[in-house]
Amino acid sequence: MEQDFKKQNLALFDLDNTLLAGDSDYNWSLFLIGEGLLDAKTHQQRNEQFYLDYKNGNLDIDQFLEFQLKPLSQHPKKFLDELHLKYMDQVIRPMMTHKAQNLVNKHKAAGDLCVVITATNSFVTKPIATAYGIEHLIGTDPEMLDGEYTGGVHGVPSFQEGKVTRINQWLAERGQQLSDFDTSYFYSDSHNDLPLMKLVTNPVAVDADTALKVYAEQQGWPRISLR
Repeated sequence: MEQDFKKQNLALFDLDNTLLAGDSDYNWSLFLIGEGLLDAKTHQQRNEQFYLDYKNGNLDIDQFLEFQLKPLSQHPKKFLDELHLKYMDQVIRPMMTHKAQNLVNKHKAAGDLCVVITATNSFVTKPIATAYGIEHLIGTDPEMLDGEYTGGVHGVPSFQEGKVTRINQWLAERGQQLSDFDTSYFYSDSHNDLPLMKLVTNPVAVDADTALKVYAEQQGWPRISLR
């Protein structure tokens, strides 16, 4: 006797300034400066400029990743993993909101396929996705050699149109494609995510930046706050 299984929906979540009330990438650099592992004079100004470029939509992703991933190559992975535990406790958990967790829980309870998709590197973001109870993460992947980070990038950065490439690749590896889902959600705060937001059936602007807010209003997309 055949059973009529409910068709699964897809729920995609941006991380920084969406599920998190802050930016994990930007704050990771500040954390490393605070730990004495990066020179404040040389890194703080560049970190601020890259963050401004991201918000303005003109970030050079290759230059940024060279800046952001180099510190990973300067320390053993074991040390970095231990450091990240401290980063989670001191910096990230205070950024995790009840509203964001409730949203994730709602989609999980509905049986939706939940994925965090973020431009921030997967070393920084995988433990954060896990803390929200989300198994699947698509982030920019740092290159590794013999179990240690090289400072390079593996594959396509998960940024702007790269998020479209990466979700399509990830789904293809599962034998799926976006069109298989009758209902697909993407929650984001940033106009940088418009390429992917335009492809899902249910784009949702979350605490949106000015450019995304204007576009969402024009398109009649829902706008919510998780703060």
